[in-house]
Amino acid sequence: MNRRFIAALVVGAALALGAASAQAGPCSNKIAQFEKAVRQSAGNPGAGPMAPQSIGAQLDRQPTPASVKRAEGRAQASFNAAMARAKRLDAQGNRSGCMRALAAAKRMYNLQ
Repeated sequence: MNRRFIAALVVGAALALGAASAQAGPCSNKIAQFEKAVRQSAGNPGAGPMAPQSIGAQLDRQPTPASVKRAEGRAQASFNAAMARAKRLDAQGNRSGCMRALAAAKRMYNLQ
């Protein structure tokens, strides 16, 4: 991942934290813990949102810089949507829905 992508991730996470509701929901602590882990992984070049391998990649096609950038953008958008869904469900007091959405976001994000 390039530095600009990591910087965008950190900024997105900071904005998401700033937009969080002042009233804690049933899984706010879990969300905060995961966001902290995401922020701490920002300096790691292997960390970031992931997506399943495309069929083109499985057919022995080499990625181009543009295709890598598009894939990173799609992975980031999917991750952001999952986190937004978790926060929305948390704000609604839906613990089970929030935990499922947070689990989905965690599966999308490589912290290593």
